[in-house]
Amino acid sequence: MVPFKTLKALAAPLNQDNIDTDQILPARFLMMPRDQKYRTYLFRDLREDNNGLQTPDFFLNQKKFSKAQIIVAGRNFGCGSSREGAVFTLVDSGFRSVIAPSFGDIFYNNSFNNGLLPIVLPESLVKELQQFLINEAAPEITIDLESEQIFCEATSWVKFDIDPHRRERLLKGLDMVDYTQQFGEAINRYERDCLVDKKWL
Repeated sequence: MVPFKTLKALAAPLNQDNIDTDQILPARFLMMPRDQKYRTYLFRDLREDNNGLQTPDFFLNQKKFSKAQIIVAGRNFGCGSSREGAVFTLVDSGFRSVIAPSFGDIFYNNSFNNGLLPIVLPESLVKELQQFLINEAAPEITIDLESEQIFCEATSWVKFDIDPHRRERLLKGLDMVDYTQQFGEAINRYERDCLVDKKWL
């Protein structure tokens, strides 16, 4: 995983509640390999019409948001099924963070395991950020994970809260396997001691 410390990037507003994992990654792409095409599945049924043409009013099809790395979304983002591919396709498309008033629980947990930072903010502040993104020609947001703060020209620094363990893993770029491997020596020592104490194993 790429460490997440400070990110200053274009952000895009998705002013819609209850965006579920099937909208993020449609079910027909679940069994596809995670290759160079994987990012093209992101929001496929929202981005394109039945003829495969881009939907002009979808936020990522608008030129000023096409290179966004942050999404400012509505309530309950990532609800629905537990598919981890919904996070994969966001990450593979270059997104590093999603800001929303609330998230689907499983999506929220999967995000940390794949280097995507989900940030919960009050709905009133999320709407203020969305309006800022709509009004600005080149809307940027700065996220400082070390200090747990967000900044943009529309607001002063805003504090957010992240579980300390998850914050530490993101700062170091460690997924759950990488984190566990830090304790390889202690794990090996425990296994050696077990074989001595419990020879019947």
